[in-house]
Amino acid sequence: MMLHHLARAMFVPLAHAAFRPRVEGRHHVPRDGAVILAANHLSFLDSFIIPLVAPRPVAFLAKQEYFTGSGPRGWLTRTTLTAVGAVAVPRGEHRAAQEALETALTVLKDGRAFGIHPEGSRSRDGRLYRGRTGVAWLALASGAPVVPVAVIGTDRVQPVGARLPRPGRVTVRFGEPLHFGPPARLAARARREATDRVMDAIAALSGQERADEYNKLSGTP
Repeated sequence: MMLHHLARAMFVPLAHAAFRPRVEGRHHVPRDGAVILAANHLSFLDSFIIPLVAPRPVAFLAKQEYFTGSGPRGWLTRTTLTAVGAVAVPRGEHRAAQEALETALTVLKDGRAFGIHPEGSRSRDGRLYRGRTGVAWLALASGAPVVPVAVIGTDRVQPVGARLPRPGRVTVRFGEPLHFGPPARLAARARREATDRVMDAIAALSGQERADEYNKLSGTP
């Protein structure tokens, strides 16, 4: 916890100086209790910027190997993730994905804020892809509201493939919370409908063109 506070104290002023974030709708994020922040995904920076501008700590999941790198770059990645309260999870197939959701559910049951990118991976062409239903699984299992979030400009600050970010302005928009009661229909259909509702809200905030397909996950051809 001490390392988290020290790292955050170092990175918050650096992030504000480098990216001059414009933040809209922070009042939509509940100050306490479980909440899911569901955001679009344009850059590696997204999971770093959102916790730094949100009105409360936000935990994102991060691949376990990000915490075990060596050398200066490994230290920087590890320290950055520590600053934003990232939670390490193993990378893998279906079972690992389910374990990641269960880890996220634990965060929510502790009354904390959890951040997720329903697209599953960064958009390489700037379009907003179809959401994967993990966000709805979390919302329905925890009862937590979902705050849609749009991050704009991070793809220019650090495009996919760029090793380091460059100075530039980003915007983060928090939308009104979405509430999902107990499903009144088949679980799979309820998750799909809830996820689509979340993605519609993100699209309204971001203004992105929609893609009627799933984005390829990292590591897929």
